[in-house]
Amino acid sequence: MIDRTSSDDVMSLNSGMQVGAVIVLERDPGDVESLLADRIRGVPRLRRRLVRTPFGCGRPIWVDDTEFDITGHVHQVACPGPGDETALLDIASALMTRPLPLSSPLWSATLVTGLAENRAALILVFHHVLSDGIGGLAVLANLVDGAPPTETAAFPAPAPTRRELAEDAWLRLPRHFSLPRLQRPSLGARCSLNQPTGPRRQQTMARTSVSRLHAAAHSCGGTVNDALLTAVTGALGTLLAERGENVEELVVSIPVSTRRSTTATHLGNSTGVMPVALPTGGDHWSRLTRIAAITRSHKKSVTSATPIFRALKAFGVADWFMNHQRMVHTVVTNVHGPDHPMRLGGATITGLIPLSATTGNVTVAFAALSYTDTFTVTVVADPDHVPDLPELTQALQEGLDALANHDSF
Repeated sequence: MIDRTSSDDVMSLNSGMQVGAVIVLERDPGDVESLLADRIRGVPRLRRRLVRTPFGCGRPIWVDDTEFDITGHVHQVACPGPGDETALLDIASALMTRPLPLSSPLWSATLVTGLAENRAALILVFHHVLSDGIGGLAVLANLVDGAPPTETAAFPAPAPTRRELAEDAWLRLPRHFSLPRLQRPSLGARCSLNQPTGPRRQQTMARTSVSRLHAAAHSCGGTVNDALLTAVTGALGTLLAERGENVEELVVSIPVSTRRSTTATHLGNSTGVMPVALPTGGDHWSRLTRIAAITRSHKKSVTSATPIFRALKAFGVADWFMNHQRMVHTVVTNVHGPDHPMRLGGATITGLIPLSATTGNVTVAFAALSYTDTFTVTVVADPDHVPDLPELTQALQEGLDALANHDSF
């Protein structure tokens, strides 16, 4: 079977975006290289490279890398003192902004030793074309201890012939062609959140309890994601006010998965986007109630950004548009992670930290990932445009704390 990219995958490929996660471990797990070399056999795309096809043979495909060498993907670094989370995130930010070579499988794993309290961490980075967040969880499930055994095909498999590619592309063609219905985008309020980003990134974190956040959201008729949006918009509103800007509504782009789960053999991207205008003012509870109502009304209007991106690409203005758009102020993504503790190489996984990127002229974005009862929100920003990132993170943490401590209200 030909492993071909989807139209959503191609959009991710053109964006150049890289995503990942930090797996925090109670101790050094030992020989990570050998461990991963064994377990990635159950995740075909981790030993495949992406290649473009000849004219008339459809979208790019994944083929087994006949020269695959695990040593080119697994690395080790010592964390500089004091070995805290700030130092760990600095390493992660540097890895996230280092482009993965398109000539080999699009992932890397870096073991970080020397963390405080004798801990270690494994930083996984992969190109977004490889998979979305749901697929990332499927990859993780195959790397941790206790992963179910999988039957793997002989490696490397021969690449498909040009005739096979052409036949496969023909079978995948839609039998009814129609032009996409593109809605006229609305512009968000002008503010300092929209500026063309540079090459540097900085990441910070805020945390809270999943169960307490869920209880707070439920009391206002919302979801955990609504509570996250409440804390984010409140924090951004506070930040803008401190900058002397009064913005009553922010347009937030919310990626929405079109699947609840997947397997390590069916990765790729399958998401839509839900841009919504959300309030920044009011107390946490009134804003949460309003946001819950707004997101409920928009859930049936989730659309794919692929048709718009393809149209912009066809006219050669996609990059210009991404660096000048004013439709979206920020991006907030949220993935429900494992509910049970996991181990890697015999070491208990004590935390999962999501890693994301911000591109175009979106200077700050948010990614959330739950693990057991811990809800971790990573704030990623261009530090040259968001020098007040510590203040933003503190405001976000205060917002999450206020919601999680709802019993006191």
